[in-house]
Amino acid sequence: MVKYVKHNAILLVVISSSALIGCSQDVSDLYTYIEQQKAAHVGSVKPIPQFKPYESFTYSAYDLRDPFEASIDLEEEENKEDLLSPDRSRPRQPLEAFPLDTLRMVGVLEQGENLWGLIEDPKKVVHRIQVGNYMGQNEGAITGISEGEIFLVEVISDGVGGYIERNASIAIGRE
Repeated sequence: MVKYVKHNAILLVVISSSALIGCSQDVSDLYTYIEQQKAAHVGSVKPIPQFKPYESFTYSAYDLRDPFEASIDLEEEENKEDLLSPDRSRPRQPLEAFPLDTLRMVGVLEQGENLWGLIEDPKKVVHRIQVGNYMGQNEGAITGISEGEIFLVEVISDGVGGYIERNASIAIGRE
């Protein structure tokens, strides 16, 4: 049995040494590849951007009107409001229920000295009007009637609590 163990031990030494000899290959090609990769990969960093130097700005409109202040004298407007405002106590007339742009002049009617305008509302009802009547939703007082046009003056808000007058007209509509 001693012979058997000796042979096994010798066999084990021979196999181990041959395995170790196989592991000792030449790795110079690996080192060459690593060096090539290091040389090929050159990192690139973008250069720092160049900024324009700050240029100061001189504000030259200091003597102009401040856009955040009212362009009109509010005290003057308050006094104006007493002079011009819609008459809230006046009874409303039928054509004041409609916006002015929905009304259409369809003709005129002359009776003796009187000239009447004929206005059609959006419901296709024709109304007879004369100077002094009102129509439209902005207190539109009729100031004149001709054969082709009706003239009126509206009282509208000026946007800062007062009222202004605006001229308007309705021309005879053709279809």
